[in-house]
Amino acid sequence: MRRARGLESVLLLLAGGLVTSEGAAQPAASEDEGWNRDRAGRPVSTYSIVARDPVSGELGVAVQSHWFSVGSVVPWAESGVGAVATQSFVEPSYGALGLELMRTGKSAAEALAGLVAADPSPAVRQVGMVDASGRAAVYTGEMAIPEACDRSEPGMTIQANLMAAPTVCDAMHRAYTESDGDLAERLMSALEAAQAEGGDIRGKQSAALLVVAAQPTGRSWKDRLYDLRIEDHPEPLVELRRVLTVARAYRHMSEADEHWAAGEMDRARQAYERASELLPGRAEPVFWHAVLLTSTGRLDAALPLFARAYRLQPAWRTLVPRLVGPGLLPDNAETIERILAAGR
Repeated sequence: MRRARGLESVLLLLAGGLVTSEGAAQPAASEDEGWNRDRAGRPVSTYSIVARDPVSGELGVAVQSHWFSVGSVVPWAESGVGAVATQSFVEPSYGALGLELMRTGKSAAEALAGLVAADPSPAVRQVGMVDASGRAAVYTGEMAIPEACDRSEPGMTIQANLMAAPTVCDAMHRAYTESDGDLAERLMSALEAAQAEGGDIRGKQSAALLVVAAQPTGRSWKDRLYDLRIEDHPEPLVELRRVLTVARAYRHMSEADEHWAAGEMDRARQAYERASELLPGRAEPVFWHAVLLTSTGRLDAALPLFARAYRLQPAWRTLVPRLVGPGLLPDNAETIERILAAGR
């Protein structure tokens, strides 16, 4: 696969006026006038959505395809910068360079137009971009495989190619705009709506959901609120929905730990309770909720939770004495014995 030109060339193109005042690109001349299959790479035909939540400022991308590990090439996002989906005969550098251009202050339209202008094979690309201000841009090359469609409006782009039906983009738009919940939930709803319309004509294989915080913290790993990939699965969206629920529960547990460290015990308990509600058959949130209660002097309330955790996974009982040394449980033989005896 031949990559688009380097960032320096793209910046020169932008500065040199190949992007018009309306933001439209003037495609760069290629070495030949036709499409070179070897240049363009393999088709990652798919449907995706790129969006910025107007309330939280979160940025995200969601995608599904009949292609292995679609999440490793299509979705890109960076807190405080923007989000990109690059697909069709995919050119991953649209993601990396698109974010770099938006990081320098270019709008989504300016970044996308510059990259299209620099691409020797723009006719086979399909790309959506949204910047941190909510400005959106989408491009579908004339050689995108039918059924192909796209939509763009402030804060959102939708793009699809090789679909079973021409109604996929409209269905995604309705689902995203009419559904409730946070950005991750609405992106997920858009994917599910696309699949209900028939989705990729070849079937289903992989899916991904990437959501980043509105503003960077200086810790990129913390900025990624959700980074979920289903690499190869007969029902990737069903599995992605399940994994999203698990991810939400673990986010609640992380919040509980932060509240615990800050001495906000009531808020920590509430976060553990929300995690347990999302994962009713898992011992993890139940056990750590019990540990929290014990550490705040509420052993009697903690014992039923310890018993429940042991029923779900007996190995947690073995863990109890090991938590004394790090200070997670009190160094009190009677208390530890009561915890170990819970449920017996």
